[in-house]
Order: sequence, then structure tokens, then C-alpha cells
Amino acid sequence: MTRFQGKNVFVSGAASGIGQAAAKRLAAEGATCFCTDINQAMLQATVDDIKANGGSAVAHVMDISDESSVNEAVAACQSQLGGMDVLVNMAGVLKMTHFDQMEFSDWQRLVNINLSGTFLLCKASLPLLVESKGNIVNAASTSALQGLPWGGAYGATKGGVLAMTRGIAVEFAKRGVRANAVCPGDIKTTMTDTLSLPNDADFSLMGRISSLTGPTGPEAVASVIAMLASEDGKHITGESIRVDGGTLA
Repeated sequence: MTRFQGKNVFVSGAASGIGQAAAKRLAAEGATCFCTDINQAMLQATVDDIKANGGSAVAHVMDISDESSVNEAVAACQSQLGGMDVLVNMAGVLKMTHFDQMEFSDWQRLVNINLSGTFLLCKASLPLLVESKGNIVNAASTSALQGLPWGGAYGATKGGVLAMTRGIAVEFAKRGVRANAVCPGDIKTTMTDTLSLPNDADFSLMGRISSLTGPTGPEAVASVIAMLASEDGKHITGESIRVDGGTLA
């Protein structure tokens, strides 16, 4: 498929996980991907892999929690690629601990990256997306839709992303911009593989977040992102699509 031929796609969190899988999928479908992340070495590896497989991509180091870094990255995308057709907003962090034991600094980090970072990048990108009649796909989570044990703070940030996405969809629909979110669950990524739970975690609660079909890789989410961002999703906006193997069915 070449659904993104001639399209410029800005991807945050492209160094690993769902962001990396999305960048590779969209590049394979013809997009020129402006790949951003705070991890320079892993980001460059993503871009090198895209190019090795015949795709087009640019690496740009960005701290999504820093407004000046975000604004500079969006300006660089416009300067180097000539504009933006799609924003794939996948940068995020996860911290799981007992809610009453979470340090305020950890709460702030989750909010700064997951929620404020999504806001900053959407805000900076919208003028370009209005111009191109483009669209946004944000990263939410099943934790925005159900209680996540030891992840109440993470879920709060993702619930905020869902509300923000719907607000953007309504406000910008008549200006030609769509905004949607994906809600992954039970996806195996570097972030989840290195995740630590409280020492006294009640593992009987894990069934609440386990999929019926077993965990899967980030490519499953990337395929949904590709649909939403393409013309196949042209009549979808303000939506959140679960990619969770039936966890919340």
C-alpha cells in the first residue's frame, strides 16, 4: 500500500515502542517521517532502519515536555519537509506504584510528558495541519477507560489526552483537521518489558489488564494508526480505538 505517498508525517516517541512501529509502518506506505525522540542513539537507529528498507525519514532530537524544544522541532519539520500532513503523537512514560506512595516528582513527570507534551505538540502542529487539512493521532490507553492497578496517575494523564483529543476534533472539524486517539492495552514494548511493579503487588488484579488473546507487539497498534491517519479514516474524528485484544470487551 502507498496510502501516504507524498505525505509528511511527524512522529514523536519514534525511538522505540509504538512510536517506532508507527514510523516504520507509515514510511513503508510512502510517508516521509520526521522522527523525534529524546534518545538520540535509538532515534537514529529507527531512521537508519527506515532508510535501509527504502523509506524516507529524518531524525530530530526533541524533549516533548519542553515548549521551546517542541516549537523548534515543528519549525524544523516545516523547514526541512515543507509542511506536515499527519501528527502521530506517541511519546510517553509509565510509572506504576501504589497511588498513596507516588512521589509528586513522578506525578509531575507523567503529566509533563504524557499530557502537557501532547498539548504542546498538538498546539504547535495545528497551524500546519490546518494548512494541509491533515490529522492527529494521539496516544491514549485502556487505562483512560478502566482502573489500572498501581497506575492511577498514568491513567489520569491518558484520560486527559482523550478529552483533549475530542476537544480538538470538535473545534477544528470545520477547518479540515481530524483528531483521534488509540487506546493500546497489553502491548509488549521496551517500556512495558522494563516495567517494575510494587513488591507487594496483588497479582490477582492483573487479570483486569490482560488481553483475551495474549500480549502482542506494537505493530498491531501501528496498523490502526495507519488506518486512522490515512484516507481510509476520513470520516473518523473524535474517536478512541481500543487495541487491547478484548481486555475491555
